[in-house]
Amino acid sequence: MQDSILCFQDVSYTYEGAAPGAQPAVRHLNLDVSRGEFVAVIGRNGSGKSTLAKLTNAILVPGSGSVRVNGMDTADEKMLYEIRRYVGMVFQNPDNQIVATIVEDDIAFGPENLGIPPAEIRRRVDEALREVGMYDFRFREPFRLSGGQKQRVAIAGVLAMQTECMVLDEPTAMLDPGGRLEVMKTVSRLNREKGITVVHITHFMEEAAMADRVVVMDKGSIVLTGTPREVFTQVPVIKAAGLDIPQATELAFLLNKNGVDIGCDILTVQEFVEAAAKAAEAAR
Repeated sequence: MQDSILCFQDVSYTYEGAAPGAQPAVRHLNLDVSRGEFVAVIGRNGSGKSTLAKLTNAILVPGSGSVRVNGMDTADEKMLYEIRRYVGMVFQNPDNQIVATIVEDDIAFGPENLGIPPAEIRRRVDEALREVGMYDFRFREPFRLSGGQKQRVAIAGVLAMQTECMVLDEPTAMLDPGGRLEVMKTVSRLNREKGITVVHITHFMEEAAMADRVVVMDKGSIVLTGTPREVFTQVPVIKAAGLDIPQATELAFLLNKNGVDIGCDILTVQEFVEAAAKAAEAAR
């Protein structure tokens, strides 16, 4: 795909120590992610979505096929620094990613390891903390923060590295609804206003519905891809992959199935309310 920042070409990967004859964690995967795109990847446990995430910046290297980041092959060890400069990872548990005892020191850790001059580090740290709404917490101890705040600090750490693509591997799985909302607002804004490419691995369908494109994985393969509306209105396919769909979409599907013509492309609660009102008016 033209101007793609991530390109998977016929990628398969099997973990070391897997039983003889075991299915690869991902198999014959083909995926392009365009610069500035927001892609959500969903799938049941064991579908391969976290393996896909780790393949994006050479935490894992394909057993066959290739992954290219801005044209660079992740199997080329000489390009590892550049690859990880382009693609930053945010993991499920922020405690595993925070390394310092003060928030601003944690944000500075990555740039310091790159040998960035101190004045530039100071600028990057302040800018990254402002971007995620955590500047006023810069002198706090991370363990005193909420889960959502910690995850925003982890995102700031990636921003300070000036990565162009952010890969988030179920970053809200351990958070309460308020923390999830904090993180998703931050991620969406960074994508929308800063043009940062986002690959968001999630099992929350409402989060996936916020993306430009949804990729559905099952048994190591991509079984469906499209806009959230295109994907989530294919209810039987989503159910067969062991997944839920947004509640408004499912309710509309059930009503249509039972003879109430409410439309089949409903994604949000607001859309459902409006469609239900029109259906009620038409029935009068």
